[in-house]
Amino acid sequence: MNELATQLDLLWPAFAAGLIVLATHVPLGIQVLARGIIFIDLAVAQVAGLGALVAHLAERGDNPWIVQGAAVGAALAAALLLQWSEKRWPQLQEALIGLLFVLAASGAVLLLSRDAHGGEHLRDLLVGQMLWVSQSQLLAAATISAGLLLAWKAAGRKGGGLAFYMLFSVAVTVSVQLVGVYLVFASLIVPALASHGMPHWRLATGFAIGAAGYAAGLSLAALADLPAGAASVWMLAAAGLVVALLRPSVAPPRPIC
Repeated sequence: MNELATQLDLLWPAFAAGLIVLATHVPLGIQVLARGIIFIDLAVAQVAGLGALVAHLAERGDNPWIVQGAAVGAALAAALLLQWSEKRWPQLQEALIGLLFVLAASGAVLLLSRDAHGGEHLRDLLVGQMLWVSQSQLLAAATISAGLLLAWKAAGRKGGGLAFYMLFSVAVTVSVQLVGVYLVFASLIVPALASHGMPHWRLATGFAIGAAGYAAGLSLAALADLPAGAASVWMLAAAGLVVALLRPSVAPPRPIC
């Protein structure tokens, strides 16, 4: 009984972090899929992580405000760059997003190449440390996410290009600090893909898929002693696949004769 209570005390903050991430990423993921810029969150998350990494290597890691400021500043710079490139080369946007991701990822490797704990820092950036998230982190992330959702609603949800990129960059920056780059991408894309084409209840379905994936992933990690982030990515994909296979297929519209 004591062991179960200990596991619950360890898992509930991680599950709460997942729900906070899903609150912004389910609606944003639907827009990302509609805009055809699938890998934007990977690029922005990697740039945000690079900004935080620079703050750590500059021996400012003990000040959370400096770290967050560096991460948000880097993500906003990436958002402005991508918004500009979308206007200038719209047909090349996906390729440019991929290039930005590769540059940010290889930049992190270069920065950590002479750090004795470089491998550990890189792993934390990619798969996160969601089991060790604090209540203060959860409160701050929940507050920022609520503000982002209000701004998203005020912008008319679809919003203009600049509004979308700015809100998206802040949301991804908050999320990558909680769960890592890989789980941020899965939280954004899997619910949107699994609910694609649904005429009703798409947001609710996407959120349910995400919540089920996080719950199953954390449970699997606790039972099999596996990394929580990686296990949650796989369980999110499994939950999305189950829903996609079980829900009725959407028939294409009939041609008008």
